Amino acid sequence: MDTIYTHFLRLADAEQLVLKLNEPVRVTIEMLSDVLCCTPRNVKFILRKLEEQHFIHWHPGRGRGHHSELTLLRSLNEALEVHFTELLCKGKLKEAIELIGSVKIDEVLRENLMLTLHQQMGFHSHLETGSEQDILRMLRSRQLGDLDPASVYTAFETYLLGQVCSTLITYDADTNTFLPALAHTWECSSNHREWVFYLRKGVRFHDGRVMTSQDVQASLNRLFEINCSSLWLYRDIERAETVGDYAIRFVLKQTNRFFLHLFSCIRMTVLPADYDSNKTLVGTGPFQITEMSEEVIKLTAFDSYYGIRPHLDQVHIWFLPEHASYDGYYDLPGADHLSLSRSSPEQPQFIDYPALGCQYMLFNFHVKGCHHHPAFRQAMRIVYDSVTLVNDLGKNRITPASSFLPWRSAAENWKTRALDEAKALLHQSGYQGEPLLLSYKKNKDADVAEWLQKRARLIGLNIEFEPFDDYLDVVKASQAPLILREEILEDDWQYGMIHFFKNNENCLHRYLTPELQFILDDVLAPFPQLPHDGRTKLLERAEALLREKGWLLTGCHMNKKAELHQSIYGMQTSEFGFLDISKLWIKNP
Repeated sequence: MDTIYTHFLRLADAEQLVLKLNEPVRVTIEMLSDVLCCTPRNVKFILRKLEEQHFIHWHPGRGRGHHSELTLLRSLNEALEVHFTELLCKGKLKEAIELIGSVKIDEVLRENLMLTLHQQMGFHSHLETGSEQDILRMLRSRQLGDLDPASVYTAFETYLLGQVCSTLITYDADTNTFLPALAHTWECSSNHREWVFYLRKGVRFHDGRVMTSQDVQASLNRLFEINCSSLWLYRDIERAETVGDYAIRFVLKQTNRFFLHLFSCIRMTVLPADYDSNKTLVGTGPFQITEMSEEVIKLTAFDSYYGIRPHLDQVHIWFLPEHASYDGYYDLPGADHLSLSRSSPEQPQFIDYPALGCQYMLFNFHVKGCHHHPAFRQAMRIVYDSVTLVNDLGKNRITPASSFLPWRSAAENWKTRALDEAKALLHQSGYQGEPLLLSYKKNKDADVAEWLQKRARLIGLNIEFEPFDDYLDVVKASQAPLILREEILEDDWQYGMIHFFKNNENCLHRYLTPELQFILDDVLAPFPQLPHDGRTKLLERAEALLREKGWLLTGCHMNKKAELHQSIYGMQTSEFGFLDISKLWIKNP
């Protein structure tokens, strides 16, 4: 940040000085030294510079007993806005974003600065950038999460990995089939216990090395070495054998008809055999990471990509500092603001993408309380009514959910039960009026939490809040008995659901006791051996178990919305409803 602005913002924002615009305030050099974090000698130098640029008026006291006076000639908001605009004009996005989080800003100014910043995002053609590069800028209201394919657990990071890395095959949701990727073809034995993948030749990692079967073998071995939370899915693999550099054979302990799903998912991303998680991720995907820090990740089109090179040359994703996060524009769940710069005459259009999965409530069975009683959970099912939730709160909550899958929910015969019934169930559970904590994501679920609290009061239930800061999107274990969360499934919904049920590090596993988990595991045990229809019925049984026991209460399905302009072509949705940036292109005049 520019030093002169740094000094002025420190002065104007200092609570101990209580400075007001155009009003002289008595101060001492010692007070200013503390605020400016410098020696008394440097204070006088800084004041002189600030006065020369008409930030302040300084009237030094002469002699003992005469106080000095400091007068602000600019308001804090004015200085912030001017400096913010200057930084953007100079292309200093990092410094501008840091500025928003460096001082306390009133909400009106914050909204104006965020709107200005938003206008700097979006698509910038090579005619605008002057660098012969078509660049997309995006803004995220939280830090970048885990980018290790073996442990990634958030939708955006999984989507990002799909742009940087590749798998042996990909799943096509439209046809429910698998398509070649790093493997150009594959075959299996009649008993589904031996699978062979034949690899493309000449596929290069971003560091220039050629991918071989040894890399595929090492990527699988790594899952076992680090005890990946998804190992249950790979338990049937007895051994993986390389057959030269361009074929790999998997021998299984038993029949596995779900096997192809395991090699199209993000867990089996193919990484270099000597991959070091402490270094920048190297993949084979359409984009390579060229810069990564707490403020930004920059992706550059990989010219040697084995598929079709992206039309965009660069993608810059900027992350707002914690205190600058503002959900008025950038933290609406699933909202991607992909627009051209403000000079574009094009008008925006919008696309909607109803996401697979839903918001839901869990019960923490590791803590004592009346929520262990089935009657209490039945009462909460009425309080957390899916239809009323959608009707009352709306926004991107589009339909009530009885399942993670929207088409199953659509077939539900919805009936709303009266709160009087919930009141009777609450009494039956033995509830004595004690406060119960509700854990939820502060930026995403605050309105649902407040809605729940109001409805709970109507039946005599006292809910208190335990919001957690989801800036890092790290879901820490909570001691609250009531848990609000959301699960977004992959397009390969069978994989998404079995991964939710069997991932031993997710929320479901965190709050079910081992005894309850054993009951669920017993239902799902034959899953890999079954054909598609059999797996579908088994997943229905698992959902029915959660529903009947009241271990998980489904809330509503969410809609993802993307804003884009008419000059943007090649729009296709990718995993989790994000736009596939490798297909986008800008129509230049």
